[in-house]
Amino acid sequence: MAENEPGQDFHGAEDPRLSALDERLRDARAREASRQGVKVDTDKGYAQGSRIISALIGSLVGSALIGWLIDRWFGTAPWGLIVMLFLGIAVAFRQIIRISGERPE
Repeated sequence: MAENEPGQDFHGAEDPRLSALDERLRDARAREASRQGVKVDTDKGYAQGSRIISALIGSLVGSALIGWLIDRWFGTAPWGLIVMLFLGIAVAFRQIIRISGERPE
């Protein structure tokens, strides 16, 4: 122990009680993690969110483009666009429900 420092000096010696406590804590954390079986994978969450956004945007843009083309070819403005937009919304929500129902690996 240094002359100028109060208290005990634990830098030089390893306390067996602290080592045993560390080991028990490590074991308890491992048991708790295996009991819960939940591992949070943030990369999977980001990937799933990106898939949902792309499904939503892709379905809406694709269906709007097809509806606009139908209106231009057959002269049915604005009904082709409206019908295809509603169909695109339905497809997008179906894909979102399917993607969000996937179980984590």
